Amino acid sequence: MAFADTFKALGDPVRRQILEYLKAGPMSAGEIAQRFSMAQATVSYHLSILRKSGLILETRDKNFIYYELNISVFEDLMLWISQFRKAGDTNEKS
Repeated sequence: MAFADTFKALGDPVRRQILEYLKAGPMSAGEIAQRFSMAQATVSYHLSILRKSGLILETRDKNFIYYELNISVFEDLMLWISQFRKAGDTNEKS
Protein backbone atom coordinates (compact mmCIF):
# COMPACT_ATOMS: atom_id res chain seq x y z
CA MET A 1 0.00 0.00 0.00
CA ALA A 2 1.25 3.47 -0.83
CA PHE A 3 0.71 5.37 2.40
CA ALA A 4 1.96 8.54 0.70
CA ASP A 5 -1.15 8.55 -1.52
CA THR A 6 -3.37 7.81 1.46
CA PHE A 7 -1.95 10.64 3.55
CA LYS A 8 -2.12 13.03 0.60
CA ALA A 9 -5.79 12.17 0.11
CA LEU A 10 -6.50 12.61 3.82
CA GLY A 11 -4.71 15.96 3.86
CA ASP A 12 -7.59 17.83 2.24
CA PRO A 13 -10.57 18.86 4.38
CA VAL A 14 -13.07 18.35 1.53
CA ARG A 15 -11.91 14.78 1.06
CA ARG A 16 -12.10 14.13 4.80
CA GLN A 17 -15.67 15.48 4.77
CA ILE A 18 -16.58 13.16 1.88
CA LEU A 19 -15.27 10.24 3.93
CA GLU A 20 -17.42 11.39 6.86
CA TYR A 21 -20.50 11.39 4.61
CA LEU A 22 -19.69 7.91 3.32
CA LYS A 23 -19.65 6.50 6.87
CA ALA A 24 -23.46 6.38 6.58
CA GLY A 25 -23.24 4.14 3.51
CA PRO A 26 -22.83 4.27 -0.26
CA MET A 27 -23.70 7.52 -2.04
CA SER A 28 -23.79 8.60 -5.66
CA ALA A 29 -21.53 11.38 -6.90
CA GLY A 30 -24.59 13.61 -7.25
CA GLU A 31 -25.66 13.00 -3.67
CA ILE A 32 -22.18 13.88 -2.45
CA ALA A 33 -21.96 16.98 -4.65
CA GLN A 34 -25.28 18.31 -3.28
CA ARG A 35 -23.66 18.63 0.15
CA PHE A 36 -20.99 21.05 -1.10
CA SER A 37 -21.14 24.53 -2.58
CA MET A 38 -18.72 23.73 -5.41
CA ALA A 39 -18.94 22.53 -8.97
CA GLN A 40 -19.68 18.85 -9.50
CA ALA A 41 -16.43 18.60 -11.48
CA THR A 42 -14.50 19.66 -8.37
CA VAL A 43 -16.25 17.03 -6.27
CA SER A 44 -15.49 14.45 -8.98
CA TYR A 45 -11.82 15.43 -8.76
CA HIS A 46 -11.82 14.80 -5.00
CA LEU A 47 -13.60 11.47 -5.49
CA SER A 48 -10.96 10.50 -8.04
CA ILE A 49 -8.14 11.22 -5.56
CA LEU A 50 -9.91 9.19 -2.87
CA ARG A 51 -10.48 6.32 -5.28
CA LYS A 52 -6.86 6.30 -6.50
CA SER A 53 -5.65 6.26 -2.90
CA GLY A 54 -7.84 3.23 -2.24
CA LEU A 55 -9.86 4.94 0.50
CA ILE A 56 -13.12 4.55 -1.42
CA LEU A 57 -14.53 2.03 -3.87
CA GLU A 58 -16.91 2.70 -6.73
CA THR A 59 -19.76 0.55 -7.96
CA ARG A 60 -21.62 1.18 -11.20
CA ASP A 61 -25.37 0.63 -11.36
CA LYS A 62 -26.91 1.57 -14.70
CA ASN A 63 -26.20 5.31 -15.15
CA PHE A 64 -25.02 5.89 -11.59
CA ILE A 65 -21.72 5.44 -9.80
CA TYR A 66 -21.92 4.79 -6.08
CA TYR A 67 -19.03 5.38 -3.73
CA GLU A 68 -18.36 3.65 -0.43
CA LEU A 69 -15.56 3.44 2.12
CA ASN A 70 -12.88 0.82 1.60
CA ILE A 71 -12.63 -0.28 5.21
CA SER A 72 -9.63 -2.54 4.61
CA VAL A 73 -7.44 0.49 3.78
CA PHE A 74 -8.49 2.19 7.02
CA GLU A 75 -7.70 -1.01 8.93
CA ASP A 76 -4.26 -1.24 7.31
CA LEU A 77 -3.60 2.40 8.15
CA MET A 78 -4.64 1.94 11.79
CA LEU A 79 -2.48 -1.17 12.07
CA TRP A 80 0.52 0.71 10.68
CA ILE A 81 -0.02 3.65 13.05
CA SER A 82 -0.47 1.34 16.04
CA GLN A 83 3.09 0.07 15.69
CA PHE A 84 4.31 3.42 17.02
CA ARG A 85 2.50 2.97 20.29
CA LYS A 86 4.86 2.19 23.16
CA ALA A 87 4.63 -1.25 24.69
CA GLY A 88 2.47 -1.10 27.78
CA ASP A 89 1.07 2.33 26.85
CA THR A 90 -2.45 2.65 28.27
CA ASN A 91 -3.06 6.16 26.90
CA GLU A 92 -2.35 7.60 30.34
CA LYS A 93 0.09 10.44 30.64
CA SER A 94 2.60 10.37 33.46
